[in-house]
Formats: sequence, C-alpha cells, structure tokens
Amino acid sequence: MPGEAGDGREADAAASFDPLRPRLSRVAYRMLGSVADAEDMVQEAYLRWHRADRSVIAEPEAWLRRVVMRLCLDQLKSARVRRETYVGPWLPEPVVEEGEGEVEDVTLPLLLALERLSPLERAAFLLHDVFGVGFDEIAVTIGREPAACRQLATRARAHVRADRPRFEVSEPHGMDIARAFFAASRSGDMKGLSALLAADVAMHSDGGGVRPAAPAIIEGADLVAKLHKGFAVLFRKGPSQLLRYAVINGLPGFISRESDGLIQTTAFEIREGRIIGIYIQRNPDKLRHLDGAARH
Repeated sequence: MPGEAGDGREADAAASFDPLRPRLSRVAYRMLGSVADAEDMVQEAYLRWHRADRSVIAEPEAWLRRVVMRLCLDQLKSARVRRETYVGPWLPEPVVEEGEGEVEDVTLPLLLALERLSPLERAAFLLHDVFGVGFDEIAVTIGREPAACRQLATRARAHVRADRPRFEVSEPHGMDIARAFFAASRSGDMKGLSALLAADVAMHSDGGGVRPAAPAIIEGADLVAKLHKGFAVLFRKGPSQLLRYAVINGLPGFISRESDGLIQTTAFEIREGRIIGIYIQRNPDKLRHLDGAARH
C-alpha cells in the first residue's frame, strides 16, 4: 500500500542517516558555535537525504557532510550580522562532555579563534585540519578549486596560530584547579583565588544582554580578582549552588545555579598550572540544552 511504502522509505532514510548524525552535528556545531542552529542544519540535511535518490549516492557521509557544510555557510551570513550587534563578549553555546577524561578536538578557545576567520577559511580549516577531509572533496563542498582550498586552509591555520600561539595542552590537574576556583570564589578567599590566576588572565562573560555580565573582556589578575571580590559579597547574599564539575568544550569547569535561579557554565583555560582564560556563559538562550546535563 502507498502508506506502507512511504513508511518503509522513511525507515530506510532514518536507518542510514542516524549513525552519521553525531558526526554531522559535530561539523555543524564547530562551524556555527550554536547547538540549536547545528541541530537545525542537521535536520534540514536529513530532510534532503530523505527526498534524494539515495541509490545513486556512492558515499553517503561525504554527500551529507557537503550538504551540512553548505547549509552552515549560508547560516553564517546571517549569524555574523547578528553578532555585530551582540551585547558584550560573544561565547559559543557550551557543550558538556560526559566524563572528566574526555577531551574535545576543538576547544572553546579554538572556537573563538575560528570566529575571526572568514566562513570559507573556517570551512577549509575544519574540514581539512579537524576532520581530515581531502582538498578535492573540500573543493566540491565549498565551490572552489583545490588549490584555492589549500590556500584558504593555510591562511586559516596561520590566523589560528597567531591567535593561539600554542595549542592547549591537557592539564593533569585541571579539574582540581576548577574545584579550587569554585571554593575560593564563592567563599571570598581572594588570596587563594589570586594564587590560581596567571598574571595575564582574561575573563570572558557572555550574558547576551539578558543577564548581568561584564560588558568587555576583563584582563589581568588584579582586575579579575577585584571583580570576584565583589561577586563574593553577592554570593553571601544569594548563594551560588554547584551542580557539577564537567568538561566544557574540552576545558575543565563547572555548572552552577546562580541566585537568580538560572544556570551558568564556567570553563578554564589552564597553562603551566595557572588559569589564563575564564569563560562564563550566562546567556539563558545558550543554556537551555543543558537543563538535563546540569542534573547529572
């Protein structure tokens, strides 16, 4: 019957697509920095997969990756316009790993470095350097010659290295430092907190104009400590509740529920035992997907 044929086609499309969904989601998230937008791109790719003549598609993963990347490139055009009018520092939506031992291939600082690339540079860099895609396929994906794609990736790599003089290394005591930071910052132990900070530490706080947050990046240990001294007074009036420690975009950190009843994530970039970057996500629009993760 027609209905049964349609159901069978739906099941066949889902069966072949679902194993690829996590990898496609990783591609989309790294392009867009938004979990919700990445999910939309992947769902649109599924709809196109469902409508396509799949019998003539020799390499489903490559075909779907091209679809997702092209959708992301279109999405970035409007996203970049929105970010030009964004209130305060912009941070990507946090992705929380399941266990402390897992390390993301693209950490939060690298995502911020990618933000400063053009969409095509970002696509070439991610596809080649992160996902290991050859330049011939990248050329088909973004509509450029392979030599041009190689130049895009080289240029992107140079920009990323200039932004991040050296890539993050795994800190064996990163989660211990996250625990010490939470304890010191919430108790008002400024001596203990200052001992955790590198002299050139930078604090990024994204409230999206919805929740209070620093309007610009706060740089330097003295300023960051002074700001947290003021926070400690507020914490005594309205306690900050630790929900759990977690790996956030490849960095050690924690999820907390603040005095306004909303959650936030705090992640730390650590080098040689000191915190060089603090990334606080407070924008509730970027935290909705963590309601379940926060309770684990």
